[in-house]
Amino acid sequence: MSEGHTRAAALALMEEWTAGESLRKHGLSVSFSTAAYGRLEAARLGLPGSEADEFVDRYACAGLLHDFDYERHPAAEEHPFIGVAYLRERGWPEEILHAILAHADYSGVKPETHLDRALFACDELSGFLTACALVKPTKSIHDVEVAGVKKKMKDKGFARAVKREDMTLGAELLGVSIDEHIGVCLRALQEHAAELGLAGV
Repeated sequence: MSEGHTRAAALALMEEWTAGESLRKHGLSVSFSTAAYGRLEAARLGLPGSEADEFVDRYACAGLLHDFDYERHPAAEEHPFIGVAYLRERGWPEEILHAILAHADYSGVKPETHLDRALFACDELSGFLTACALVKPTKSIHDVEVAGVKKKMKDKGFARAVKREDMTLGAELLGVSIDEHIGVCLRALQEHAAELGLAGV
């Protein structure tokens, strides 16, 4: 990616536009999950070292920036359109902008690329996994297991705002089972538990 469109730049922009701790943590968790799929895809494509790193960074940036305008512009007619227009003016890669638009099912933009599908698939699930961790007595993501997550998915009263159908559709779009999808995202969040405040009490 061109100069200035780095993971660090995406993080700084997300933090500049987002004051709320939980929305910041959501951006981080989606970034880690989406980047995990970027790593898997880079390996599948056989990309060498620095090329693979740059490839994965695009996934991470999409995750960090997918909701960066949400706090200022939460209305459906504004988010994510205002944020995307701002990023486009500053020369962020179109594939990242397309993924951000495609994560909003009302935007009229369908998930087409692997990056689009990964961001869409990781968005709701990352939030759901965080909720699963926070109801544990330990508040630790390390105590969350795939079977427990699937059980919570069936409990309509738990994390009611999270769209279950987006999580299952996301797995379908990526061509993986729901168990596999939960596993990929769960491991990504466990690897970054401390940064997400989910290492436990």
